[in-house]
Amino acid sequence: MVFKRLMQSMGVGGPSVETVLANPNCRPGGVLEGRVHVAGGDHAADIEYVALGLVTRVEVESADSEYETTQEFARQQVTGPFRLEAGQRYDIPFRFAVPWETPLTDLYGHRLHGMTMGLRTELEVARAVDKGDLDAVSVHPLPAQERLLEALLRLGFRFARADVERGHIYGVRQSLPFYQEIEFYPAPQYAGAINQLEVTFVTDPHQVQVVLEMDKRGGLFTEGRDAFGRFTVDHATADRTDWAAQLDGWLRQSLQRRGLFS
Repeated sequence: MVFKRLMQSMGVGGPSVETVLANPNCRPGGVLEGRVHVAGGDHAADIEYVALGLVTRVEVESADSEYETTQEFARQQVTGPFRLEAGQRYDIPFRFAVPWETPLTDLYGHRLHGMTMGLRTELEVARAVDKGDLDAVSVHPLPAQERLLEALLRLGFRFARADVERGHIYGVRQSLPFYQEIEFYPAPQYAGAINQLEVTFVTDPHQVQVVLEMDKRGGLFTEGRDAFGRFTVDHATADRTDWAAQLDGWLRQSLQRRGLFS
């Protein structure tokens, strides 16, 4: 009996949890739907709660170090306390709201290199939290975001990678503690002036704030520096603009002002 109680305190023979998503694909501002299956173990257990959390990998830079961490940025509790008998099954349907600022992970059916995203399930039993299930999630662009990304591809830019960085962008309304940078290799017509272009979307229900950052090439006697541009796109009117022409005009003007483009 003492050995059995010891094993129970270590979680052996306890409840298990599994989350099944109806569809792992979503968009910012959308929902993920599914069911959480909780199965009783060898003995009865008092479940404190079952919760879901959306997590991604975030790069953190400090004064003297740089590291990656997994960060939860949206959370939803799907049950309160309940008693789970030995061998009993408990199924919990859910609708999980995806934040508008959620980073993108996929475009045209391909995973953006460098991106990870998952829905984590937590089961708390007698003050012990079991992060026992993590389901991969694919976040696809909203129409307004897709228009801008398509425009860059039409101009000749090529995807390099994407990452998520902890921090806030100056002058941008931002609710999450991080932002995504989608990096592009330069189009041939800009290759002599910039090393890469980084695009950040900060989205809400009405509009997308777009931040462009150019990593400029430095010459023999000049230092390469970043140039920033920022504009807003309304969801309702995004398809009324020739974004390839708009982006090309902004890039050329920005580089010409700095003497890097003729």
